[in-house]
Amino acid sequence: MLKIKEALVVEGKYDKNTLAQIVDAPIFVTDGFGIFKNPEQLALLRAAAKQRGLIVLTDSDGAGFLIRNHLKGAIDPALVKHAYIPDIYGKEKRKSAPGKEGKLGVEGMDAETLLTALRNAGATVLEAQAPASTAEREPITKTELYELGLTGKADSQARRLALQKRLGLPEHMSTNALLTALNCVVTREELYALEGHERLL
Repeated sequence: MLKIKEALVVEGKYDKNTLAQIVDAPIFVTDGFGIFKNPEQLALLRAAAKQRGLIVLTDSDGAGFLIRNHLKGAIDPALVKHAYIPDIYGKEKRKSAPGKEGKLGVEGMDAETLLTALRNAGATVLEAQAPASTAEREPITKTELYELGLTGKADSQARRLALQKRLGLPEHMSTNALLTALNCVVTREELYALEGHERLL
């Protein structure tokens, strides 16, 4: 498992599932061309880019490059790295036929090809024993959201919305999406401070 600093952006859930097996990092999806009409998702990507940087990893077909170019124009290029997969022809196991251009997408790549693409893009690899990275990015958990009253309480929805507004995050987010976003843009200590609590030890 490769632990990297940057958040990753891929096209769909199958790409995310493939990467999640080999990379320890937040992974966001564009829902294909859905990102073109989703300013809130774009705002979330901008927030993640500002906090920890982004690596865009789309398919190598024309659609993938349209999405990549859209993100290039929408997010500060100084905060974005681009990873590219090679043109390999074939079809993913779950599909009955190849894609329009006959190329494998991110989900069809083997682990070593994907890791090479990320390294070539300049991904910041974090050592498991590095104290700074471990302290900075100890992940926030669902249990902690409950402890802070952000889930499971009568006023939890209002508290989540207030927090999302303070952090500049999109309004319409599921609890799981919020958890991913929080782990991109704040540390656990910062979250507790924002909510007026000391971190529970």
